[in-house]
Amino acid sequence: MKPRWALLSGVMISATGVALGAFGAHGLKQVIGDWYTDASVASTRLENWETGVRYQMFHGLALLLIGLALLKANLFTLRCSANCFLLGSVVFSGSLYCLVLTGQTYWGAVTPIGGLLQLTGWLLAGLGFWHLTAPKSQLMD
Repeated sequence: MKPRWALLSGVMISATGVALGAFGAHGLKQVIGDWYTDASVASTRLENWETGVRYQMFHGLALLLIGLALLKANLFTLRCSANCFLLGSVVFSGSLYCLVLTGQTYWGAVTPIGGLLQLTGWLLAGLGFWHLTAPKSQLMD
């Protein structure tokens, strides 16, 4: 992913995270009791929504950080990290949103795939930052 796209993706993921968080706190909270007759399930679904928003926001900010780092050095590991963060956010948070909005529990089986992509993004970011900041002599060790 190019720096511009990483930055724009970070902005869009973060902006939609704010909007979805507001929807969850206001609109969804008002109707979730009608959708789920079991109060325990309704409460869990609100927590699922909040988890999706939280991870979406973290990874939107991470995309912004990676985009800024890519402006300094267009490293393969950082580009892959940005792709993992974006795809992982869509899959992880998106599957949680679908779970809440549809009530279909199979979406919960998709969520860990997004989590693995996000984890891979963090590991690639760490490797990229190592190469970004390490002296040339240290890279040879």
